[in-house]
Amino acid sequence: MSKPLPKYLALSADSVTVTLSKPVELNGVQQDKITLRAPTVRDMRAAQTTGGQDDEQRELNLFASLAEVGVKDLEGLTVKDYTRVQTGYFRLVQDDEL
Repeated sequence: MSKPLPKYLALSADSVTVTLSKPVELNGVQQDKITLRAPTVRDMRAAQTTGGQDDEQRELNLFASLAEVGVKDLEGLTVKDYTRVQTGYFRLVQDDEL
């Protein structure tokens, strides 16, 4: 049985919205939420290609693509908020049947 969804996540079948602990600049606009769409195999392959052997870079590239923001925007998140984004991503891609 999966754990209850944290209050900072809003999950749907094809996206997850993460409420950040404080507003940040994303694409030049102050925002307190970031939404990731569900990844495709193409997204995974593109992140693999651009990130090479660097796991962190691959993840940043993937999350930036899914959120339609720049990698630099994600790098500006606090560790707490980046962890929230990671949690949202893993909840989004986990199999509902688990």
